[in-house]
Amino acid sequence: MEMKQAVTGNTGPKVRSDIEVTLELAASGGVELEIRSKVKSMYGNAIEKQCRDLLEYFGIANARLKVDDSGALPFVIAARVEAAVRALGLRPSALLPEMIEENGYTSEKGRFRFSRLYLPGNNPGMFLNAGLHSPDGVILDLEDSVAPERKDEARILVRNALRAVNFYGAERMIRINQGERGLEDLEYLIPHNVHLVLIPKCEGRETVMKIDERINAIREREKIGRPVFLMPIIESAAGVERAFEIATASLSVVALAIGLEDYTADLGVQRTKEGLESLYARNRLVVAAKAAGIQPIDSVFSDVADMEGLLDNVLRSKAMGFEGMGCIHPRQIPVIRKGFSPEPEETEKAKKIVLAFREAQKRGLGVVALGSKMIDPPVVARAEKTIALAVRLGLLPDGWEEQEPKE
Repeated sequence: MEMKQAVTGNTGPKVRSDIEVTLELAASGGVELEIRSKVKSMYGNAIEKQCRDLLEYFGIANARLKVDDSGALPFVIAARVEAAVRALGLRPSALLPEMIEENGYTSEKGRFRFSRLYLPGNNPGMFLNAGLHSPDGVILDLEDSVAPERKDEARILVRNALRAVNFYGAERMIRINQGERGLEDLEYLIPHNVHLVLIPKCEGRETVMKIDERINAIREREKIGRPVFLMPIIESAAGVERAFEIATASLSVVALAIGLEDYTADLGVQRTKEGLESLYARNRLVVAAKAAGIQPIDSVFSDVADMEGLLDNVLRSKAMGFEGMGCIHPRQIPVIRKGFSPEPEETEKAKKIVLAFREAQKRGLGVVALGSKMIDPPVVARAEKTIALAVRLGLLPDGWEEQEPKE
């Protein structure tokens, strides 16, 4: 009988926390297992037991299984074996890792999204410590960072990571693929406490509505009470021209991002550090997002070695009205946080506005004044947001208003 073979996972000198699985089905002979691992003396028996248990669960009694281990955790091993089984045309029920207690938290529409760290969806070594760097969000990416022939196995790995990896309070984001593949991504991932879905290369409200409808159908089917937010990514001239339409396509949209690598390619121009070629697009996205009452999010800064250039970029981004940006390396996170943090002058002005507002409330006044100037509700809201950010970043202590001198 001719054997069918499937290979999933990764191996090589630079690979860590992963495993390459080669699975061949056989007509008889039971399960023949070959394990190669630098930690075989310590974990070989555990790896063998898990692999045999997985094959038994998937109904495979006769096979040759070869694994090349680079320190993979159980959730990775389970994902790689399941992906190999599915690649052979079998459709077993998934054997899900236990959802760890730390992954039960939720998100909210107005939370800060200064930094969102992209994690390639087929690279488990980048998942494990991502939350320790304190990004506002982690993006488990199934789109551009995953080769087309690896997307199915990456989807299974991301599903398991959502259950088994502690992201330490970071907003749990996924970037899905385009079209039908993206809708299938949702079926796999939404049940596992996804907070936010990034919609790549979005060019119209119909795309947003279709994805929102599918998510809501999954939420109803799985009895998921928590919301799942959306962040469309504008990456083309057509998307820029329809930015407000996209921003208002659903109440689930909480942010609008721009992807400048694809946008400049669509225009046929080179992306520069100065960013003049994308100034119109970025301005238009900020205006559309602000008009829709959602957060505008800037593109990634691709030079991970240029921290000074990154800070300059963040400060320009903040001055334009952006409220966050993507990052592709953990070392960018503190620089982005510093750039988007309020300056001392901003904080002092916000304190005065908030204190004036609270004093007006105590007196039952219908208007708020600071000196001779009237303060509108949007100004108060922005000041309160600045204060909340300053407290969160340790620039102001909790209970700061009690420490302010009484006038």
